[in-house]
Parts: sequence; C-alpha cells; structure tokens
Amino acid sequence: MSTRPTISIELFPPKDSAGEERLWSAIASLREISPDYVAVTYGAGGSTRDRTIRITSEITARTQLPTVAHLTCVGSTRDELIDVLNKYKSAGIRSILALRGDPQGGPSAAWTATPDGLDHADQLVALASEVGGFTIGVAAFPDGHPASQGNFDRDIEVLLRKEDLGATFATTQFFFTAEKYFDLVERLRSRGSHLTVMPGIMPISNVKQLIRMAELSGTPIPSDVEQKFLALDGDSDAVRDYGRELATTLCQKLLAGGAPGLHFYTMNTSTATKEIFENLGL
Repeated sequence: MSTRPTISIELFPPKDSAGEERLWSAIASLREISPDYVAVTYGAGGSTRDRTIRITSEITARTQLPTVAHLTCVGSTRDELIDVLNKYKSAGIRSILALRGDPQGGPSAAWTATPDGLDHADQLVALASEVGGFTIGVAAFPDGHPASQGNFDRDIEVLLRKEDLGATFATTQFFFTAEKYFDLVERLRSRGSHLTVMPGIMPISNVKQLIRMAELSGTPIPSDVEQKFLALDGDSDAVRDYGRELATTLCQKLLAGGAPGLHFYTMNTSTATKEIFENLGL
C-alpha cells in the first residue's frame, strides 16, 4: 500500500478582521486536502508575534490540526522567547520552526541585536531544546542563504549544527529547480544528517508579488520562467495557469525523486494549492 506524502500548508497572521475572515475561509477550504499540519509565520521584525501566538493557538483549538508555530529572534529578549515557548506549550502546540527572522527593513537590512536577546537561529534551537517538549524545525535554502554569498558548504554546516542542537526537520525556502533541492539533501546525507527536509512550494499567481518575494528571499528566478511571467503580466488568469503548471511539474519531480512531502506557501488563499493537489492525484 502506498503512503501519501506529508502535505503541509503555511499561513500568515492577518492584519485586520477582514483578513482574519479570509484566513478562516482558506483554512476551511484547505481542510479538504487533509493537511498533515499547518504552519503559521511571524511578520518581519517579529511584528505579528502576538497575532501568531493567538492565531496558532486558535487553529489548534478549533481544527485539531497539528500546528507548527514560527518563532524568531527578532526584537525579543531570551526571557520573552521562553515566555512565548511556554504560551505555545500551554496552547497545545508541540512543534516550532526556529528562525533568526528578518529585521524590520527586510533580509537585506542590517541586523540589530536585541539586548539580552539571541542573534542566530542555532541559539533559538538550543533554547527551545532547553525549554523542552517541542519538535524543532529550521529553515533550509536550496539556492543558498543570502548571507552565505554563494558558500553552500557554510549553509550545510549551519544546518548540521542546528541538527546537533535538537532540530529534526527543515522546511525550505521556495525554489524553482528540483535538482537544487536534491543537491541540498544529498549533501546533508553525505554528512550523516537525518533531518527531514520538506520542500517549500509557492504557487505563483501574481508577478509583482513573485519578484518582490524573490528579492526578499534571495531566490533566483530562472530567466525563462521570469520572461514567461513578464510576458503574461496583465492577464491574471494566464499568470495563475502558468504558476499552477510550473508548481505541479516541480512537485511531480520532487515526489518522483523521493521528497518526503510538500509544504505549500498558500499566501492565505486556497484555490491554487487545491488545484495543484488535484493535479498530483493526491
């Protein structure tokens, strides 16, 4: 009997009541694909920390879906981070994604240390392990972390250190080339790593949003893909169709190559993710 790959979805805390209504509508619709878990992000600079705690707790309580709560170092002291971890634990949340996080100005902005705070994600992994009671995940970058400036070996060393400190899974930044994902996994395995590496998939439905997110994350857009999207810009249906086709093909390659599952960056909508899911016959 075949086993379905792990399917997860990522949501972000809405900024207002209208956004919250859209969020709950998306969750209701996405439950039809029976996600194995839901991840909830922080905003830049930790700006949505309180909403992340509340929304993640409510998803856990209202849906009984397992949740992965993001946690970042930005703008928090060590004691405040311990408090957040304990709030998650009290809400029944047993899994976190430990991230350094981006400063208020985005990934390219200078890092500003918080007095009595943490400066790197490995420190946050160690803190979560110290508090105890969590499955700990981290971020991985098939195209390389922007701060590594092309030194992919450094990225591997950082992931191995996080695993040594207690991380058991990684979720990748979105990417376009399956071979980049498999290269990342192979390099980890060659070093004895047992991290489960979930590939992050972003269904593209908006060209400006794609370019902005690629700039923020440091994810390169293949030139042929970028040119095709730019040629379609202005025709929203065509953009969505091409984005769905692109993501479906990537998912097929990943699953055929042995990826353990798929993590969808939904942008708080459900349509594209559900259509890709159906295209894959899952």
